[in-house]
Amino acid sequence: MTIVLKAGKVYGLRKMSNIDNIKNYTVIDLEMTGLSAKNDKIIEIGAARVRGGEIVDTISTLVNPKQHIPQRVQELTGITDSDVENAADMDEAVDNLLNFIGDDIILGQNVTFDYSFLKQWAVNHKRTLSLNAYDTLKIARKCLPAEQSKKLEDLCEYFGVSRENAHRALDDAIETKQIFEKLLALMDEKGEPVESKPLVYKAKKQTPATAHQVRQLKELMAEYGIADVISWDNLTRSQASRLYDEYRSKYINMCVDGSE
Repeated sequence: MTIVLKAGKVYGLRKMSNIDNIKNYTVIDLEMTGLSAKNDKIIEIGAARVRGGEIVDTISTLVNPKQHIPQRVQELTGITDSDVENAADMDEAVDNLLNFIGDDIILGQNVTFDYSFLKQWAVNHKRTLSLNAYDTLKIARKCLPAEQSKKLEDLCEYFGVSRENAHRALDDAIETKQIFEKLLALMDEKGEPVESKPLVYKAKKQTPATAHQVRQLKELMAEYGIADVISWDNLTRSQASRLYDEYRSKYINMCVDGSE
């Protein structure tokens, strides 16, 4: 609150609203091959720079993950392997996004999830990354009924925000901005301030797969005729170990079941 003074007397109190105070930030959204920052990759980046409450600049970039996009993700996003075949390199795309964000506070829906992929990339490249953020998911949990779903698509329906290109990064980012403004108004009605919070995600540097792991995995794939969709140049130790266990369990079990 701000105390309004005149001739040394207090004439009243004026509330400082969230809507008035929060006008500059960058809203982001990422689409990925899956849910694990350690094993999955970014396939699309969308971001919008907001100044004075208005979008003044945007970026929208498809990213080549150098690995197969699972069918369920292709169906969800509409992004196929062929769409990203000649898309931007991961390093170039993420570096461009971080430069676009600069020193801004970021906004996102469940933003820690998106941040985990950026943080993993930063750790792998020995880059320092520390951002503050507003999270529409967390704010929605504070001011909406418990029974109301807090998923982005359901928040759009709740607030009457148009949703035409679901699960495309820039579209989702712009919708998140619109949801954010609705939530700020609700928090103003409650007289509660909205503050940005530091994002926290612990990531360990990933190391390349060893020659032994690569040889072992290739031998297993050749033995069982497993299609090679692996980006060997980007394969990490943890990914190689996971794939070997996954393939070995799946195909050995198939052979056992087929012999019965």
